[in-house]
Amino acid sequence: MELIKKILSYPLSVLFYLFFGLTLVVFHPLQWIAVRIGPRAHRRMVNLMNLCLLGCLMILGVRFSYRNKQNLPKDKEKIIVSNHQSMFDIPLIIWFMRAHKTKFISKIELGKGIPSISFNLRHGGNALIDRKNPKQSIPELTRFAKFVAENKFAAVIFPEGTRSRTGKPKKFAETGLKILFKHAPEALVVPVTINNSWKLVRFGNFPMGVGIHLTLDVHEPLPVDRKNVAEVIATAEERVTQGVRT
Repeated sequence: MELIKKILSYPLSVLFYLFFGLTLVVFHPLQWIAVRIGPRAHRRMVNLMNLCLLGCLMILGVRFSYRNKQNLPKDKEKIIVSNHQSMFDIPLIIWFMRAHKTKFISKIELGKGIPSISFNLRHGGNALIDRKNPKQSIPELTRFAKFVAENKFAAVIFPEGTRSRTGKPKKFAETGLKILFKHAPEALVVPVTINNSWKLVRFGNFPMGVGIHLTLDVHEPLPVDRKNVAEVIATAEERVTQGVRT
């Protein structure tokens, strides 16, 4: 069965990348138009684009499960804390948690050169940070946290920093979380766990994995407690990592 999957993965990967690239090219001018209409129109266009990107993954036989038993308020700012396994974590979160108006923290290099994705990062209310330059990253995270708090958005952060190539969780870095907590003190911290997206790129970018079941689980949220920041981070990390299945 694994051999058959590997053989099928080559033609299916070519087809996937064809539609994936076409989606990004088509939605770039559509986003440009939506931005000029207004933030709500752009947000809806980004949501639609990410639904299409998930549809592209279905070419590879990918299935999706979203499990959320939490009654999360839509009119309250949130800090979504997630593990990170591949770039496909992002459309998963954007689409299934679209009601919470997600905004992302991304490395600054992604702000240029990628159709649709770079445009959204620059114009969609996200944060672009240079992790090697605290003089740039700290003010940018501060601005972002205040922006999220003022507009009741949901900031998405991957505290592991880099993707896990095997699905095994990495230790959380605390700096970004501490800045978000400081400048969005009323936010609800929402731990989420993503499983199996690393299997899509287990062979690298080509061929893609096929027949993968991607899951997104939302865990019990907790309030920001500025007097016990370390405890909040540890609790969030525990909830995220306990949900990981490798």
